[in-house]
Amino acid sequence: MLYARLYLVVQVLLLAGFGIAYFLRPQEMGAVSGMLLMESAAVTDVRAFYGALQIGLAVFLGLALSRHELTRPALTLLLVLYSSLALGRIAGLWLDGGAQQTFNLWAILFEVVSAGLAGWALRRWSAV
Repeated sequence: MLYARLYLVVQVLLLAGFGIAYFLRPQEMGAVSGMLLMESAAVTDVRAFYGALQIGLAVFLGLALSRHELTRPALTLLLVLYSSLALGRIAGLWLDGGAQQTFNLWAILFEVVSAGLAGWALRRWSAV
């Protein structure tokens, strides 16, 4: 149970931090992965999807830390979320190329490790 809570705390900090950064500085954060936001609609989209969505996820995970019955759904959400991101990124590299760019390789590593840790926390939570 302690492991799951620590994992959720780390995820809250990461998601809130990146969410705030993308919300406040969408063009600079988008440029990290090579995105060029040339229209205000693109800036708003990044602000909403990469910023506000991550902040919302962090808020939900924060609620899960305070409400025991939300821990299992929060861990399940993170397992599905990070697995989907990793699979989508792997498919994108296969379809689009770009494996020579280290950004996506580091992102895949983070997503696979995060999914694995969420799965491990979920298994440990189920055993309690």
